[in-house]
Amino acid sequence: MTLTAKWRQWLPYLGIAVVVAYCLAPFYWMLVSSLRSTGDIFSTSLLPSPVSFENYRSVFGPAQGFTRALLNSLIVAGITTAMSLLLATFTAYAMARLEFRFKRLILTLIIATSMFPVVSIVVPLLKLFTDIGWINTYQSMIVPSMSFTLPLAVWNLTTFFRQMPDELEHAAMVDGCTRGQAFRKVIVPLAAPGIFTTAIITFIAAWNEFLIALSMTNKPSMQTATVAISKFSGATTYQTPFGSQMAAGVVVTIPLVVMVLLFQRRIVAGLTAGAAK
Repeated sequence: MTLTAKWRQWLPYLGIAVVVAYCLAPFYWMLVSSLRSTGDIFSTSLLPSPVSFENYRSVFGPAQGFTRALLNSLIVAGITTAMSLLLATFTAYAMARLEFRFKRLILTLIIATSMFPVVSIVVPLLKLFTDIGWINTYQSMIVPSMSFTLPLAVWNLTTFFRQMPDELEHAAMVDGCTRGQAFRKVIVPLAAPGIFTTAIITFIAAWNEFLIALSMTNKPSMQTATVAISKFSGATTYQTPFGSQMAAGVVVTIPLVVMVLLFQRRIVAGLTAGAAK
């Protein structure tokens, strides 16, 4: 094998390595910076020396209220994901299986609503929620978040349901199932890979949401993790707590990584089993 042939053989792997390194570099630097002491926070070394956990102790100190903020983020993102999946599953099934007028137009409008900038709905919703007393409540963050998670979930699940053969439902109905029973006992279990994938996407979107949570809450006890990080204070008035923010970023990222790893196993299992089971 010539040198040129060997180079061409390894070129795709080199490209993958470059892309992976480019994507992971910010996270690596965030982790390294979170392990530096306050005096070494602007160091450019690739490894922290010495390793310090003072930033993590500062993040979980009682003055920051970050533990409560994490719980708020979990509640908001969890409920948003559950409600979006519940509504999107029925809607996507109807869009994929039923025939009615203007179906394509309706699906286009659904995905178009998710493209509206969040700032365009925050101002009117802020006025509405103020009038009905929803400010500093979970529903004031959950309902607006569904305005972009629900259309995304509907679009993803519609595409997935369209790829499933109609014969699966027909076979179940021949065996005595109603259309609803066929949907519940056959289609939903086989759609688990698509549902789990959509759950990951919607949860990450709701977990990372910032503008809505910032606008709808002004009590520290109701702030989500992203809002709490933006309001971290330093030791002095004009000091920016870079180390604490890096540590908080690591803490906020960990649940997403764990969630992706856990759900990927079930997604792969569902994909390999396929409709044949």
